[in-house]
Amino acid sequence: MNSSIDTSSLDSAPKRRHRRAPITVASLVTAGVVLCAALSFTPTVTGSAATATTIPVFHEAANRAYPIGTADSSEPSGEAPPAADAMAGYSQSYLNDFTTSSLPAGWDVFTGLPGGDPGAHFGGSHIAFGAGLLRLNTYKDRSWHDRWVTGGLCQCGLTQTFGAYFVRSRVTGPGPNEAELLWPSGSWPPEIDFSESGGGVASMSSSVHYGASNHIDQRLLRIKLTQWHTWGVIWTPTLITYTVDGQVWGSVSVASEIPRSPMTLDLEQRTKCSLNEQCPTHPVSMLVDWVAEYTPNPPESTTVPAA
Repeated sequence: MNSSIDTSSLDSAPKRRHRRAPITVASLVTAGVVLCAALSFTPTVTGSAATATTIPVFHEAANRAYPIGTADSSEPSGEAPPAADAMAGYSQSYLNDFTTSSLPAGWDVFTGLPGGDPGAHFGGSHIAFGAGLLRLNTYKDRSWHDRWVTGGLCQCGLTQTFGAYFVRSRVTGPGPNEAELLWPSGSWPPEIDFSESGGGVASMSSSVHYGASNHIDQRLLRIKLTQWHTWGVIWTPTLITYTVDGQVWGSVSVASEIPRSPMTLDLEQRTKCSLNEQCPTHPVSMLVDWVAEYTPNPPESTTVPAA
């Protein structure tokens, strides 16, 4: 693995998401966020009735079109990556099963101090590959005075405007905030967090950051993050759809909230131990089995016969 990559030249990559507020269950409830049960996907409303209408209820039969993977006992997660044609109307544009021991082409490792996280640190050596997995590892690092140092990386070599992203992952325990997100290749916001732990293992949130003053549209899902799941986001000009294990669990359809600029896929951990938040008590990891990405097929052209 190439752990010497310094992303400071990549638009100050280690300082990503520096304006974000900590995500907690309390703040979500205060904002009137819909809570979804992990098994039934039936929303339980907290807050105003108007808030409840922002997340439509989807029937499970309609949710089967989204990739989860292909059953394969030889894979760490029990699921191999989905097929190239696994998503109707889309073509697979990128696939990585992390079968090599080195950093894949097009990916860059975060190093340095994350902006807005006092005492936190990204370490290149906290990214590892092996046994078919990408590992982001949080542990006390002697090289940094026994601070809790985390792992993070971005697919900065591949930007895309609209598309679908699927990540097969799990976490090994609580502590750091572990996130899978889309980050703009230009100025921030926007940002789409499609799986964010908030430091726990019993629920996750999704968030869209939009507008110059960083407005946030958030959702919360109760689900066991220590189990393997396939997290997905389908981003179109009119709709952001969140999926887990092939099922839709939330969406955003407000036009002013949907990003329309190129973005990249980021995977990261962050701690806030100096603030007594998102701080582990023992080493923990975020494990990623594979990443699959899709782009929408162009509209079919029709040929008008000559008169």
